[in-house]
Amino acid sequence: MSDTNKLIRYFEASGNGEEARRMLDLAEQVVKGKPFRVTDFTSPAGLVIADAVRANYPQLRVESYGGYEGAERLRIAFVDSEFQGTVDMGICALQVSWDPRFRLLTHRDVLGSLMGLGIDRSKFGDVIMQQGGAQLLVDESVAEFVIQNFVKIAMVTVSVTPLDLTEIAPKEEKVKEIRTTVASLRLDAVASSGFSVSRTKLVSAVNAGLLQVNWQPAKGPAQEVKEGDVISMRGRGRMKVEQITGTSRKGRIGVYLKRFM
Repeated sequence: MSDTNKLIRYFEASGNGEEARRMLDLAEQVVKGKPFRVTDFTSPAGLVIADAVRANYPQLRVESYGGYEGAERLRIAFVDSEFQGTVDMGICALQVSWDPRFRLLTHRDVLGSLMGLGIDRSKFGDVIMQQGGAQLLVDESVAEFVIQNFVKIAMVTVSVTPLDLTEIAPKEEKVKEIRTTVASLRLDAVASSGFSVSRTKLVSAVNAGLLQVNWQPAKGPAQEVKEGDVISMRGRGRMKVEQITGTSRKGRIGVYLKRFM
């Protein structure tokens, strides 16, 4: 079995087989002579897939951008390592405005109405909520369509205007630093400390498919985690294993976690 087939089978197990196939196709287009090729918007899990794909093509490099610093949804480019030009990620920013009295409009309302236009989710990046509006990152191929057709969210009238990418502020996240000790680096031990959830409830959450490690479904409560891993729990956000700080005389392992609120 070829390395690429093994890669696809690996990601199929986590439900990302189709995305792996698309990325492999883009990478092969660059190998065959294109200077670069860019994916649609993807979750951070896409970076894991892209790095695995690039490992099969040492002549390529990977770049990513979501329209502003700290973006969660990204477009990923496979680039010929000899290409010295600018990689056009094809991202546009739009400002959506509405009467600020309708302050109860949510991220879900905005995204749901956008999807109602019949455009695939992969054409939209982050939706940044504001008072009386939102900023959208979109594929440039659909920007004009959104400007012309995105006129209501629920029953609220909205207007859409182009926005320069430089007008989008870097993402600010509240970070809670947690220094604790655990009996082992098992996922259930580390995550229960970081998310302030009992280990019993944490195990149930893992078994219910509510946890991811590096944006891939958790393999099980006993999965080992390491420095740099990002652990996500549905409904509780995510945290990063920033550092393993050592082992005490009683054998407990010190960990330094950063939880993004």
